[in-house]
Amino acid sequence: MSTIVRFAPSPTGRIHIGNARAALLNWLFALKTGGQFILRYDDTDVARSTQEFADGIAADVAWLGIKPARVEWQSKRFARYDAVAADLKARGFLYACYETADELDRRRKRQQARGLPPVYDRASLKLSPGEIAAFVAEGRKPHWRFKLAQKPVEWNDLIRGAVHIDTATLSDPVLIREDGTYLYTLPSVIDDIDFDVTHVIRGEDHVVNTAVQIEITEAIGGKVPAYAHYSLLNGADGKGLSKRLGSLSIQQFREDGLEAMAVVSMASLLGTSDSIHPCTDYSELVESFDLGKLSRAPARFDEAELKLINAKLLHMLPWGAVKDRLAYGDEAFWLAVRGNIEKLADAKAWHGIVAGDMKGEVAEADAAFIAAARAALPPAPWDGSTWKAWTEAVKAATGRKGKELFMPLRRALTGLDHGPELAALLPLIGREKALARLG
Repeated sequence: MSTIVRFAPSPTGRIHIGNARAALLNWLFALKTGGQFILRYDDTDVARSTQEFADGIAADVAWLGIKPARVEWQSKRFARYDAVAADLKARGFLYACYETADELDRRRKRQQARGLPPVYDRASLKLSPGEIAAFVAEGRKPHWRFKLAQKPVEWNDLIRGAVHIDTATLSDPVLIREDGTYLYTLPSVIDDIDFDVTHVIRGEDHVVNTAVQIEITEAIGGKVPAYAHYSLLNGADGKGLSKRLGSLSIQQFREDGLEAMAVVSMASLLGTSDSIHPCTDYSELVESFDLGKLSRAPARFDEAELKLINAKLLHMLPWGAVKDRLAYGDEAFWLAVRGNIEKLADAKAWHGIVAGDMKGEVAEADAAFIAAARAALPPAPWDGSTWKAWTEAVKAATGRKGKELFMPLRRALTGLDHGPELAALLPLIGREKALARLG
């Protein structure tokens, strides 16, 4: 049977680097195993979910190079969830609870004060018909909890190994709110069953919830998927990213001019035994992908490192990978400047230096030297050997060498004291512009 995985964002905001890592690990698993990747919008929170956010997530996923085999919306499946919920109620797996949030909070605090774990005591199962009627008369509407089996749940996690959780230590989870809306747990389990999801790959913050979902899956009569829980991201300082993720959205990376494959490379290799390095396409990542390489230690995400990966990636890219995104220059230009840019947009400044009408910088002390250099300019046409021939002639005429020879020429030709090799730039600038810049 083909493997099937899913990425299930809520369209209540844009996806960030942590979400992207989840999507990419699932996508790489699907590519590696020849399986399917489902994009599923967990939009049961109708009040906060918007089409704008859903469209934004779709754009972010596409920018990352992920191609879902299918797209699903939980908001279109409420009838199915209602049918399963009714069945679970009829069989005693879902039971009504009438406590208010304040009452539950006070109960938890009393338990903690007595040194007891704040686990729900199933008091609602002991209510008499009269007590239930009194609550209803008050206008209370029940929320619905799933009755856990209170037994050990075990699975072989594809990253963490053997996991054992006793659900007797957990509160029966609320699956349906007082207003009848669903928390994500039940729809998620039903969708995984109905869509034949074979592997659930997600963050370690869901480990305990997995034990609950396994029990729900078994109660519904579905097949339990394989689970893999990877470590979450920390910042370069070792602290969690949770409060900073707003500035780390995929949309922001794209608007900042970063390359999609730089983000893909870093997010995919973080927390693995492989070194973090730029990959020009997915082929290398797919070939080396193995869930077993993911460490249980927290992975560190450093924005500075991402920018470095982005620059290294650009330095590797051939002309064919960028020509459709540049409205200027040619292959010779790209090969000359790519090693001196951090973002693709930086190439525009170098094109201005190459093709623009600019005046170079000539220090007063270098005026005679530059005049001699101008007189020694070789005739056209120019090629990659022109720079060496010219500088040798200038050296012979002036006696200068090293930095005293090269730096004034660079400043006069480009206005800068750094940049691409002038052997590559000089033919692009051309003799006419060089003459003008040299005075």
